[in-house]
Amino acid sequence: MVNKNVASLETSQDRSRAEQLAAAKKLGTAASANLIDENEAELAEAFILPGGEAGQDEANVDIVPEQADEFTCASCFMVRHRSQLAREEQEQKYCTECEG
Repeated sequence: MVNKNVASLETSQDRSRAEQLAAAKKLGTAASANLIDENEAELAEAFILPGGEAGQDEANVDIVPEQADEFTCASCFMVRHRSQLAREEQEQKYCTECEG
C-alpha cells in the first residue's frame, strides 16, 4: 500500500510539473526559462564532480616545516634541497629549474 502512495505522489508531481511547463509555454519564454533554471539549479546541487569532495581521511596532511638543508625558491615557491640551489641574490634563493 505504501508503494501505491509513493507512485501516486510521483505521478501527481509529474503531472503538476507538466502542467506548469504547459502553462509556461502559453505565457512565453521568460516564464519557461524560470522553470528550466529552477530545475537546473536542483540538478547542479546534486551533481558532484570527480574529486570534488575529499573524504575526511584524505584531508589529514601533516605539515612539516622547512628543514635546515632546504630552501624555498623565490621564483616557483617550491621547497627544494640545498643541492638544487642555483643562485642567491639579496637573500632570495633560486632553484636550478627556474634558472634553467
